[in-house]
Amino acid sequence: MTDRPPRLILFSRLPRAGEAKTRLIPALGAKGAARLQERMARRLAGRMRQLAARLPLELELCYTGGDEAQARAWLGQGFVLREQIQGHLGERMAEALERALAQGAPRAVLVGSDLPGLGAPLLARAFAALESSPLVLGPSADGGYYLVGQSRTAPGLLDDPHWLDLAGVLGRAKALGLEHALLPPQRDLDTPDDLAHWRAHDPQVRAWTDPTA
Repeated sequence: MTDRPPRLILFSRLPRAGEAKTRLIPALGAKGAARLQERMARRLAGRMRQLAARLPLELELCYTGGDEAQARAWLGQGFVLREQIQGHLGERMAEALERALAQGAPRAVLVGSDLPGLGAPLLARAFAALESSPLVLGPSADGGYYLVGQSRTAPGLLDDPHWLDLAGVLGRAKALGLEHALLPPQRDLDTPDDLAHWRAHDPQVRAWTDPTA
């Protein structure tokens, strides 16, 4: 094991029409939903780069839905590229976090790309929380979580074949003897209701999803 900086992982599907943000296709069309995914991810990647310019961090894009060349062309600048393993979502997330820690990162934080409200200050807060807690979670408005971070390995925390919501992960953490810290809640953008919310609260989301643009 080698000493490495903390790792910040962007966990995302490449924005292919018909495969990205499928629950938004009825509202935006296949191309519009993929375009929204692309722009949300690009903006969050920029915020991650801003944080990495201030803090010693290694950035990773853990992708699916395409090949390495496509991932590099999309968001590769400043990111280590790693394709997601095969398996259900919990397995894939767990592998990315456990691998980071096994490779020597003292702390690892993983986020999705559909988070218009997530900025560098909250990401920095997640890493700070891991200095005193082995687990940090960011609750999302739908009962899930938008961020998960670990400072020590925890086999079995996430890799359940059924999606674990926030309460499920907290219950698993308790069973494993893991203390945790919680970040302020955030709302992701995954459903038509989320889209209406973010159109009303984020001018860029409104512009990105304007059918006349």
